[in-house]
Amino acid sequence: MEECDYPALYNAADSASLNAQANYFFALRLYLFLLIAAAIISFYWANNAYGAIVSASLFLITLGILIWLKIQKPEDIWYNGRAVAESVKTRTWRWIMKAEPYNEEVREEQAQKEFLSDLKAILNQNRSLSGSLEWTPDLGGAISDKMVSIRALPWEERLSIYKKDRIDNQANWYSLKSQFNKRRAKQWFIGSIVLHAIAILFLLYRIKEPISPLPIEVVATAASAVLTWVQAKKYNELNSSYALAAHEIVLIKGEAVSVQDESHLSEFVVNSESAFSREHTQWVARKSV
Repeated sequence: MEECDYPALYNAADSASLNAQANYFFALRLYLFLLIAAAIISFYWANNAYGAIVSASLFLITLGILIWLKIQKPEDIWYNGRAVAESVKTRTWRWIMKAEPYNEEVREEQAQKEFLSDLKAILNQNRSLSGSLEWTPDLGGAISDKMVSIRALPWEERLSIYKKDRIDNQANWYSLKSQFNKRRAKQWFIGSIVLHAIAILFLLYRIKEPISPLPIEVVATAASAVLTWVQAKKYNELNSSYALAAHEIVLIKGEAVSVQDESHLSEFVVNSESAFSREHTQWVARKSV
């Protein structure tokens, strides 16, 4: 299963989430950069009228960014889009694996109707996202040919596809994300320590030379910006969460040995997708933290 093989709703929600995430962090980066720039200008051109005008202009721009973030709320689109995309993905895997409630006892026509009904329910529960969802022909339909072809395979082949394209894919994704966030947490921690150390050295030097012009306020602003960025990115939290999810998925894969027939496959997929959904639910809940 490639990304393009999922329902159009998944691809639209995934795209909306990624775009909103990019917009949110771009605005936050610009906001923090301008704050530091304004602090630098205020320090070095404190008695210059043009410097004061430029500094005030930068602060006005940062105020505008805060207002834009408050009104547009790109982080809401980011989290809600991710929640919709993952909900659709879970339903998709249940359908192509013939797991409850789309098992083989249900007629194919009825299984398709139930699947489409579930997608409509997901969309209706997230009406606030409708303005950010786009549809183009390249996004595909509600049920792709690949989904239909996999659903028609024997349960042994479907199990093999599920382990490779769903379980292994998720485990690798969480593992890579955990390592990435661990590296970033360490790098930003070192950066924060360096800035605090510089500020302390400047303060100690000012004790010796009270009238020396040292940019302590600039360094303090930069240290605050680093802290704000780390809190927004949640590097340490995501590192722990993703690492735990990766280990849980490995354990889930081990349960595949107990699958002996169609009914066992259905139960295995339902349990696996429930585990994935727990992680997605916790992920979305971080928005309110």
